[in-house]
Amino acid sequence: MRRKTGHLRAWVLILAVALLVPDCRRASTVEIVVFAAASTTDALEEIANEYRVQSGNAVSFSFGGSSMLAKQIVAGAPADIFLSADLAQMDSLEKAGLVRKEDRKVLLANQLVVIVPARSNTTIADPSELAKAPHVATADPESVPVGIYARQWLESLGLWSTIKPRIVPTLDVRAALAAVESERAEAGIVYRTDAAISPKVKIAYSVSAEKGPTIVYPVARIASSTNHASTDFVAFLTGPRAKAVFTQYGFITF
Repeated sequence: MRRKTGHLRAWVLILAVALLVPDCRRASTVEIVVFAAASTTDALEEIANEYRVQSGNAVSFSFGGSSMLAKQIVAGAPADIFLSADLAQMDSLEKAGLVRKEDRKVLLANQLVVIVPARSNTTIADPSELAKAPHVATADPESVPVGIYARQWLESLGLWSTIKPRIVPTLDVRAALAAVESERAEAGIVYRTDAAISPKVKIAYSVSAEKGPTIVYPVARIASSTNHASTDFVAFLTGPRAKAVFTQYGFITF
């Protein structure tokens, strides 16, 4: 009888340990909060899925216009990592002491394109022909990177004053893409990577790297983050597997 009781106690102990193991695993899982430019949405979500499988850590995103995200971080939003579509927003965080210079890395590059709805007969052989479109969607040219890049490009050609009255400013690049997809805007200026993901638009004109603005995406860990996994995820983003995914979505990697 004592022997049976001993066996029973042993099984109860084993069962208790087995039940505790999943809880321990859940407790060790870390969530990394990433604030990232809207144009990186599809690529980052795919990369994050691979990272979860490899590391067991979860990644959550806040996507949007880089300027809006930077303002949220300055206001105290709990971010671990910031991935911006331009240098200016990262510079502003560094000046505010929220990002360390040594933690910054230039991760990606992109290119501007002019898009029209897939069913449109509009052709744009020259940037001046943008004036044919009553509405040209792009993100806010006063604050959001893609809109600022679009304005800089048109200014360099002496076309900004002509096209400006036609500009429909949107919250971010994905909102500009949506405006053209829905045919609420006859044309749009977005990144090549955004045009590539949508069957509802087509590229009418590509801005060459030589004639367009330099478009780069820096990434950095937020200095106040105490999440040890944030450094690991930044390293993963600069690794070969993440680079392959970014390239697949049309980004230029460094």
